Amino acid sequence: MENPPYILIVDDDRDISTLLAEYLEKNGYRTLTAGDGKAMHKALEDHRVDLIVLDLNLPGEDGLTLCRNLRSRSAIPVIMLTARGEPVDRILGLEMGADDYLPKPFEPRELFARIRSVLRRTQALPPNMQADAPQQMRFAGWTMDFTARHLINAEGVVVALSGAEYRLLKIFLDHANRVLSRDQLLNLTQGRDADPFDRSIDLQISRLRQKLGDDARSPQIIKTVRNEGYVLATQVAKE
Repeated sequence: MENPPYILIVDDDRDISTLLAEYLEKNGYRTLTAGDGKAMHKALEDHRVDLIVLDLNLPGEDGLTLCRNLRSRSAIPVIMLTARGEPVDRILGLEMGADDYLPKPFEPRELFARIRSVLRRTQALPPNMQADAPQQMRFAGWTMDFTARHLINAEGVVVALSGAEYRLLKIFLDHANRVLSRDQLLNLTQGRDADPFDRSIDLQISRLRQKLGDDARSPQIIKTVRNEGYVLATQVAKE
């Protein structure tokens, strides 16, 4: 039988770590705990971790820094925990490459549901079973390289993308010239529904437009469709 996923919980609050570990283990997962970045790196060296639950507020390197550094060399899914109430903190977590976020306090069963959703979304088929997935897509003078996970402009200059920007652009490329609502974009990129005050998609699109040199006042690549959502309004060639 295939081994259950390994979940690494990185939180300096031992009570929370213990509670989450016990709950997840009762529901079929294996768990590891770490109280800071150093312990997190040690756990990653010693075990094949499938997902990291990462607290934003940690001693030493904070969760945002750890997530950014981790994402530069690994595709391990990350769910960010934050006790802060400002939406910008959660948006920053997504921009640093987190796959989802959950504000404290929360119910363990809600985290469990988020973990299952992220794992379903990120666990891909083996390469020999994938259905003709393109290695590159070209659009509006840009090339999206799915192997290296970055953009290349018309002059051949590489433009780095955050995890959130990469996922969002990939969704647009996969659904080119189709209007996608905020709810659809949030569900496709993060596996959850939007609340009325969630503007994370709008901010991510704004930052993605900046990377693409798309004028926010009159965008030509990612256009806003009033009262409907957004559309990648350009031809896409798969390679």
